[in-house]
Amino acid sequence: MLKRLLFACIFAALATTMGHALDHQAKIIIPIGPTSPADGKQMYTSYCAPCHGVDGRGHGTASSALKAPPTDLSNLAAANGGKFPVSHLVSVLRYGVEHPAAEMPDWNQIFARMNQVNPIIRDQRTSNLVDYLRTLQVR
Repeated sequence: MLKRLLFACIFAALATTMGHALDHQAKIIIPIGPTSPADGKQMYTSYCAPCHGVDGRGHGTASSALKAPPTDLSNLAAANGGKFPVSHLVSVLRYGVEHPAAEMPDWNQIFARMNQVNPIIRDQRTSNLVDYLRTLQVR
């Protein structure tokens, strides 16, 4: 009888622990180090590549930990009828993404904090990052 009770307690504890582990989502932390606002590639490599991958195809080292796969940034123009969506990208960087599975950071707030809320440098960062994304497009 005591043996059965012991096994039942162990099983219950194990089931509770496993259930909690499955419910727990891994938190992805991307270190925000200093980058040049004039260097879109450096910003992309530091901030975007962990999720979107070096080539922009969505296979970064952190992508497997996300709820939904990151957007393939290499075919943005193709997905928009051959037109590179500058205004959409600026909007995403400034205001984030409105989607329940979206886990993209609010880069506008991050860029603003990095530059003591200097809107000129924040806008320079956004512009140069978008310009670099243009170079990743599949031709």
